[in-house]
Amino acid sequence: MRRSLAALMTLALWLCFARPMHGAPVPANSLFGISPPNGSAQGSQLSVPMQILILMTLLTLLPAVVMSITPFLRIAVVLHFLRQALGTQTTPSNQVLVGISLFLTILIMSPVATQMYHKGWEPMEKNQLSFDKAFDEGTQPLKAFLIRFAREKDISLFVEVSHAQPPRTPADVDLKVLIPAYILSELKAGFQIGAVLFLPFMVIDLVVASVTLSIGMIQLPPVMISAPFKILLFVLVDGWNLVLGSLMKSFYT
Repeated sequence: MRRSLAALMTLALWLCFARPMHGAPVPANSLFGISPPNGSAQGSQLSVPMQILILMTLLTLLPAVVMSITPFLRIAVVLHFLRQALGTQTTPSNQVLVGISLFLTILIMSPVATQMYHKGWEPMEKNQLSFDKAFDEGTQPLKAFLIRFAREKDISLFVEVSHAQPPRTPADVDLKVLIPAYILSELKAGFQIGAVLFLPFMVIDLVVASVTLSIGMIQLPPVMISAPFKILLFVLVDGWNLVLGSLMKSFYT
């Protein structure tokens, strides 16, 4: 688990940094290959304190990167819809839902992050590849993962918007096009699953509302009466196992 988490954090950090000049070697006193565009001389390199400042600034992008280019997005959306459908308001809490989404994301993305680490980061550490080449090699497993779930319609949309050259093969799709297309596709998938989850609980709400109104029970709102029935149904069918199991299987098919 520790190694998978480290690899996933390396993945996210790597995508946060801009690539240096093509084929330029990483300076010995440079952090993560950060150097000014025109500075190959020793005196023109960024100082280590400045590099640390840039690193800390780019770390603020890490949550957005992890949430956007991983299964975290779909899982979090579906769990939010599920909580709304159950009508439990704040149970489970946001922290619990984020924790579940994060650890399921680590489980799904650990093979991809490990491949990125071995193909890109390790050769760069051993000075076998330049930063630019290591970035290209290391992002290939990520691109393969994103292409599996990004819809062709969404990719075409962002290719048209960015006025980029139409790719000949899926491997030719640029990350700047692939990432927003993946986000859009995952949002649609999450909303579709959430709508399906809502249907059985909505039927229970309709039945309870009809019964309470027909017998003239207006002392309690129908939502309060239907809540125990929805929770009982969810527990009896082992809902957490079904929902989370189906979400996990959707990323392995």
